[in-house]
Amino acid sequence: MSTPILSIVGHSNAGKTTLLEKLLVCLCAQGLRVVTVKHCHHQPELDQRGKDSWRHKQAGAVTTFLIGPRQLAMVKEIDAAPTPQYLLQQYGDDYDLMLVEGYSTLPGKKIEVLRAACQSSLRCPEQDLLAVVSDVDTLPQHLNVIDLNDIDTLVTLVYQWMEEEGD
Repeated sequence: MSTPILSIVGHSNAGKTTLLEKLLVCLCAQGLRVVTVKHCHHQPELDQRGKDSWRHKQAGAVTTFLIGPRQLAMVKEIDAAPTPQYLLQQYGDDYDLMLVEGYSTLPGKKIEVLRAACQSSLRCPEQDLLAVVSDVDTLPQHLNVIDLNDIDTLVTLVYQWMEEEGD
């Protein structure tokens, strides 16, 4: 069985990270093994200038692993951002769920966070949406709209979706 991938998307400052954190706490507390991906539009700074791993990269290493007693990080030059599917294929899919923050153009189901204070129009096509987590009261009635503070309903919906994906 492959790991289902669900994207959390929305306009800037809509609350994507906050929602993902709340969702993670609930899903992990119920025993799910969840892997996350944060998609960003700028080059992330993972390595500190002057540290040994940074020096390795500056000296020409194409990949550097940072290994501690309980963590592993990899810094690798890439030509293009890999998809979440590629990451699962390369680094294992012994997870129950992958939650992706961002990647609004990624094929597949999405939860869109839409706050009236940020934007009142959807970012994604309606057919891609599993749900809209929002405080906007003018959204089409056929959408599955969940209040920003109703994490329990969202968790239930995610479980239902995961069961359907597994069929």
